[in-house]
Amino acid sequence: MDRELPTGQRVAQLERFGLPEFARRLAAVPERPVLTVQGAVRRPAQFDLAELLDGLPEHEQRSDLHCVTTWSALDLHWSGFRFRDLAARIADAVHPHPRATWLMATGLDGFRSCLALEDACADRVLAATRLNGAELPPEHGAPLRLVSADQYGYKSVKHLVALEYRLTYSAGSAGFKEHPRARVAREERSRYLPGPLWRRIWAAALPLARKPYRS
Repeated sequence: MDRELPTGQRVAQLERFGLPEFARRLAAVPERPVLTVQGAVRRPAQFDLAELLDGLPEHEQRSDLHCVTTWSALDLHWSGFRFRDLAARIADAVHPHPRATWLMATGLDGFRSCLALEDACADRVLAATRLNGAELPPEHGAPLRLVSADQYGYKSVKHLVALEYRLTYSAGSAGFKEHPRARVAREERSRYLPGPLWRRIWAAALPLARKPYRS
């Protein structure tokens, strides 16, 4: 469990969050989910998700989730697979370009976020299938979601259905509001403007930002 809140964060309950056009869109989970992999690869592929995950070592992680809008949900118990193990299996099949150092992750709801490959394969990044001992619910990203504990929540893409290997960074759905690395410890809230300034902007908007998604 993370013991101290990062700069500018406050404790809150975990709720469905995100840009309004995506947070309001609860996508139906298909009976047989797939993961499509394309971009700077030799062999683009579409994988049956159950088959892709079969045999990977399972992993559990307790960590906090820090939303860029200044709230943090503490001590969440995630279960699934280390993303780097999943990425290694995928790479064996699709053969990424050696200079493909970025991954664009896309969810069923259409949300996209671009991660540095080194960040996606860090120690505290999961491809999660369970939350707090139960199957991952639709509102929190079923059937599979990224959980990147050391980055702001917009890198933890819900309902993961596609990965695109890229040679360069490309802003995802959050556009200029997204930082390429989004490291919480460095308060990298956005690519533009200092983190402390964004902290004040998001803190002022927080009551409106969270209200529509409460159950």
